[in-house]
Amino acid sequence: MPRILFLALCGLLTHTLADPGALLRLGVDIMNREVQNAMDESHILEEMAAEAGKNRPGVKPIKGITNLKVKDVQLPVITLNFIPGVGIFQCVSTGMTITGKSFMGGNMEIIVALNITATNRLLQDEETGLPMFKSEGCEIILISVKTNLPSNMLPKVVNKFLDSTLHKVLPSLMCPAIDAVLVYVNRKWASLNAPMPVGQMGTVKYVLTSIPTTTASYIQVDFSPMVQQQEGNTIQLADAGEAFEFPEGYAEGSSQLLLSAAFLTAELALLQKSLDVNVHDMKIGQLPPQTTKTLAGFIPKVAKAYPKPKPLVTQIRINKPPKVTMKTGNSLLHLHGTLEMFAARRRGKAPVSLFLLESHFNLKIQYSVHENRLQMVTSLDRLLSLSRESSSIGAFNEKKLTGFITDYLQEAYLPVINDALQVGLPLPDFLDMDYNLAELGIVENALVLDLKLK
Repeated sequence: MPRILFLALCGLLTHTLADPGALLRLGVDIMNREVQNAMDESHILEEMAAEAGKNRPGVKPIKGITNLKVKDVQLPVITLNFIPGVGIFQCVSTGMTITGKSFMGGNMEIIVALNITATNRLLQDEETGLPMFKSEGCEIILISVKTNLPSNMLPKVVNKFLDSTLHKVLPSLMCPAIDAVLVYVNRKWASLNAPMPVGQMGTVKYVLTSIPTTTASYIQVDFSPMVQQQEGNTIQLADAGEAFEFPEGYAEGSSQLLLSAAFLTAELALLQKSLDVNVHDMKIGQLPPQTTKTLAGFIPKVAKAYPKPKPLVTQIRINKPPKVTMKTGNSLLHLHGTLEMFAARRRGKAPVSLFLLESHFNLKIQYSVHENRLQMVTSLDRLLSLSRESSSIGAFNEKKLTGFITDYLQEAYLPVINDALQVGLPLPDFLDMDYNLAELGIVENALVLDLKLK
C-alpha cells in the first residue's frame, strides 16, 4: 500500500513539474512604462499634494507651520532595477514646493528635490493566483532644499525646523503614492488567467506554473496553459520531452513571450472538427473538372465503371489531432486523415464510394498577430504518404494519384484550413500589452514574440 501511494505521488509531482507551455520574460522596458503610466494617469502625486493641507485622522499638525500647502509638483522620473529573487527596486525622482505660515509669522516657502525609494516585492496572490507587487521599506531621500526663511536666522534653528518639517510631511505624503501606483499596476494583471475563447470550439486560460522569478535582468513568468473544449474536456499538453528556451541576442531590458509547439498543438486540437470537409464543386481553382473522366486519367478502371462522366464528391476527415513542429526558422503543421472520393448520382440517391485513402501531409505555417491574437496562414509543404484502405473499383496503384491529390489539397483543401485558422489564438492579457507591434521568430520547439513598446 505505501508503495502504491508513493508511485501515485511521484506521478502527481511529475505532472506538476512538467515544462510550462508558455514563458514570459519581462524586461525593464515594459515595467518602466507601466509604472510611469500609473504615475501619470493616476495623478497620484498631485492628489497627495492636495491632501497635504487637510486635517487627517491620526496625523498631528506640524509645530511652527500653519496653512500648509504643497504645490508645483514636478513630473516624476522613474528608475527601476531588478533585485534577484525579490522584485524591483524603485526610485521616483521629483520635486515640489511646500508653503505655509512659519513660526516667524511670515509666508514660508520650501523648494525640495527628492527621491522616493522602495522595494516592490513580487508575489503571487493566494486568492487569484495572479502576480502582484507589494511595496516595502519606503524612504525619502532629500537631494536639495531651498527656503525663503531669513538668512540672519541661526543656521541650526533653520536646519532643525526644516528637518522636522520635511520628515513629518514627506513620508506620509509620498510613500502612499508608491502603494497607490502598485495597486494601479496590479490591476493590469487582473485578466491574465481569465478563459479566452477560441471561436466556438473552446477556451484557453493562462495559469501560472509558479511564483514569477526575478533575475538581475528580467522577470520570468511560467505558464501552464489550460486548453478546454466547449464541452468542458481539457486537452493535455503533450510531454514531448523537448526543451524550449529563450534565444540569445535580444536587447538588454527588452521583453519576450515564448509559446511552445506543444501548446500550439493543444490549441489547434480545438479546431480539429473544423478541418473536416465535403467538397461537391466540379470546378475548383485551376484544377481540371472534378469528374470521373478526369479521375480515369489516373485510374483507368474508373472509366470502365463509369463510361459516362459523373461529378466527384470528396470527403476529407482529419482523424488525428493536428501537430505543430518547429525548427529554427521553420514551422510545420502535420495532418493525418482520410480522403474518400465518391461518384455522385441523380438527386435523391447517395453517392457511391470509389476509394478511401489514408494520407499524411505537412503544411508550412506563417505566423502573424492581428488584433492581439496569434494568426496562422498555411501553404502546402508536401504529401508524405498515401495508402489505399478500400476501393469499389478494384486494386490500383495509389502512388499514381500523388500529383492529383497534391494539387487537390493545394486548391480545394488549403482554403478550408486557412479559413478555420482565421479565428486566431488568444495571447496572455496583461499590462495592456499590444502584441500587434511584436516581431515574431521561430526557434527550436517554440515561437518567440519580441514585444515592442509604442
